[in-house]
Amino acid sequence: MVKNNNKTGWAVQLEFSIGLHEKDFVLLEEIKNFFGVGSISKFYSESIRYRVFSIRDLQSIVNHFDKFGLITQKRADYELWKQAFMLVQAKKHLTVEGLGLILGVKASINHGLSEQLKTAFPNILVVNRSAVKNQIIKDPHWLAGFTAAEGCFYISISKINKIQLLFQLTQHKRDEQLKINLIEYVDCGRVSPKNQNKEAYDFRVTNFYDIETKIIPFFSKYKIEGVKFKDFSGFCSVADMLKTKAHLTKEGLELIRKIKAGMNTGRS
Repeated sequence: MVKNNNKTGWAVQLEFSIGLHEKDFVLLEEIKNFFGVGSISKFYSESIRYRVFSIRDLQSIVNHFDKFGLITQKRADYELWKQAFMLVQAKKHLTVEGLGLILGVKASINHGLSEQLKTAFPNILVVNRSAVKNQIIKDPHWLAGFTAAEGCFYISISKINKIQLLFQLTQHKRDEQLKINLIEYVDCGRVSPKNQNKEAYDFRVTNFYDIETKIIPFFSKYKIEGVKFKDFSGFCSVADMLKTKAHLTKEGLELIRKIKAGMNTGRS
């Protein structure tokens, strides 16, 4: 929201955006092609962003998320954002009253109002942000997509060359219930605070039997999109080596080290 010369003195700009590492350009391009609207641009040094601005194009975004509802607490942000979208669509943002309603919505989304807006509009009535309680996973493809964005496949090598595989999903503490539901959905894993402040929670699977019989078969059937799929492929390769005891040989151990070095942040 920026100042301008219209009746209210402020211009309202709605936006839908997805930011990813530049290595996932192909994935963002697929998303852009799927919606048929928007553009992709450079964000930070190694980041790119898919963005949709116009009200006409944003209607495609609204149609999609109305049909395929979000599960995490971000659904509450979407419902608020949709309220603002409908106000702008009805041109209510061109009135002082409508602008106030939009600001009340904005105050409850993401980072809220800037100091400039708080100073300019000190008496805004903040719209309540509802907590998302129904976080039941109904579609396996949702979990595949969620993992592409928030998951990690790790390979740990100890000082005594002990190999351990780890599958992990991290989310804000607000979605602790979703993490607990994940345990039931995949029939394995555990949930624990990520740090002492308990701002984030990890869903983790480290038991090799569970990884071999549940995690790997699941993501082999419901494919992960983007560069995260390459991490999963390396993860599977090491799992096969552990099953055949190839990691006990010098050559096998070196190969695992090479695979690990090319995964996650090490992937070029």
